[in-house]
Amino acid sequence: MLGHPALAIQQRENQGITVLELRGKLEMGHGDLTLREYVEPLLANGNRRLAMDLKHVTAIDTAGSGLLLYLAQRYSAAGGRMVVFHLDPAQSNIYELARLEAVLEIYNEEIDAINSFFPDRATPHYDILEYVESQAAHDDQERKK
Repeated sequence: MLGHPALAIQQRENQGITVLELRGKLEMGHGDLTLREYVEPLLANGNRRLAMDLKHVTAIDTAGSGLLLYLAQRYSAAGGRMVVFHLDPAQSNIYELARLEAVLEIYNEEIDAINSFFPDRATPHYDILEYVESQAAHDDQERKK
């Protein structure tokens, strides 16, 4: 596992897709720089299919969400694709900060993210309405406690 104490990155392959498992904080100063310095050489060396597992990302600030947008745009400009999955619903501020769901492909599960690279496979996309409804239900449960 490579990275700074703020963000650790582990790389693996799944069906020919490079998967980065991120662990820690994707925030200005350390986590965002670590990820950028890790991904840019991948892209420069010809990687055109990248999926990021955000399951163990504990915080994302505007710099982190901006970096995700930047990297997705870089992959797109190079003729590739970058997607993310396992975004923790508790990280709801990422949607409000950058409206990522409109620019970056977000999937709930790894298999859906991987399948999205294969046009003949069905892939359910992240549904913002479903997310908002689940957050409202979660908030109601919290208030009842």
